[in-house]
Amino acid sequence: MNAPASSISPAASSENRTSWRLAERYQTVRQFTARLVQMLSAEDCTVQSMPDVSPASWHLAHTTWFYETFVLAGVSGYRLFHPRYEYLFNSYYNAVGEQFPRPRRGLLTRPGLAEINAYRQFVDEKMGQLLQRLGDEASESLAHVIELGLQHEQQHQELILTDIKHVLFCNPLFPVYDETAGWRPAAAGPLGGCDYEEGIYEVGHAADQFAYDNELPCHRVFVETFHLANRPVTSGEYMEFIEDGGYRRPELWLSLGWQTVCEQRWQAPLYWMSHDGGWSQFTLAGLRDVDRDSPVCHVSYFEADAFARWAGARLPTEAEWEIAAETVPLAGNFVDTLLAADAAIHPGQTQPVEALLESDAPSRMFGDVWEWTASPYTAYPGYRPPSGALGEYNGKFMCNQYVLRGGSVATSQNHIRRTYRNFFPPASRWQFMGLRLAR
Repeated sequence: MNAPASSISPAASSENRTSWRLAERYQTVRQFTARLVQMLSAEDCTVQSMPDVSPASWHLAHTTWFYETFVLAGVSGYRLFHPRYEYLFNSYYNAVGEQFPRPRRGLLTRPGLAEINAYRQFVDEKMGQLLQRLGDEASESLAHVIELGLQHEQQHQELILTDIKHVLFCNPLFPVYDETAGWRPAAAGPLGGCDYEEGIYEVGHAADQFAYDNELPCHRVFVETFHLANRPVTSGEYMEFIEDGGYRRPELWLSLGWQTVCEQRWQAPLYWMSHDGGWSQFTLAGLRDVDRDSPVCHVSYFEADAFARWAGARLPTEAEWEIAAETVPLAGNFVDTLLAADAAIHPGQTQPVEALLESDAPSRMFGDVWEWTASPYTAYPGYRPPSGALGEYNGKFMCNQYVLRGGSVATSQNHIRRTYRNFFPPASRWQFMGLRLAR
């Protein structure tokens, strides 16, 4: 299932060095995807526990389909691995064609995992051959599409972890993704924060490196004076909200949020279970006691907003979040930094962990948990989606979603940026979602 080793060496001619770097990155990303599923059985890879979750086998196939559809299909003489895969593994690209219904992906027992792995190997070999013969000038436009495919695959690496966590949680045996758990959270520092002056700031992506189209263009915003907390809300603080009747007090909730609480009978974050007067939570390392100092995780926008109201605060806007993040190191707990190159995944580490804070300045804004913002997911001024099918990647979802920032323990560090805009509907909570308070 791993990508074949590239035959392009670092000493290749200058016109091929860009292609060599891209080939090396392609191989690294594809191998990391394979490592995330190496502990799973074929049965694990087939289950779909809810419509938002996709089977791991589907993620493996869809990420491969992306390269075949948007890169290899345009190469002269290329023949599709299977003519019906375009239908089975197309996610939402209407310009490409019809798609197999998302809520029914768990019914796809065929092709099996072995055939999907063969599909990955076939496409990886063809991609390796293509990258080997491309030069800088010939690959400039194609390189962007390939890089988009790699960034897209890193998004699906995160989904593989979040989706399999939900799948395993639905099993009353609470099976673990891996037995290893190699950390103990440090005590959370006191809740402080920092004030930011009103003014005009630039937000959005302006660098030369890769960014998604929804991070563009860089533009100016005016913000009033605001205060941002120095760390995310902890599980212990969220317990106080629960104990104070947070899930029973309609005055704390948005109307649609209260309706959701009543319909879904929410009483705590997803994966939390009450027992013997305490709380446990399901993690990728199995059932564990909730650590009070760890960032609260798997809460919806509705829950984050209700907690902020209860605390006499609010959620930050995404502009406020990005302004504060400008001076914060892009470092934290990420899935690739928690994984040594020669080690197995340690899913006990793929759980948010707090660290001691030494000042009131915001920190820990990257990794651990995605942080909800108060901002609806909309286009920036001057935004234009790309032409063609790839224009459907981000723009058409700018409705009924809210923005999250910062990445999580399921994100790769080399995938995140200060300007990165994640987005989900307000009732979603199976991702590693948390919050930070603003005033």
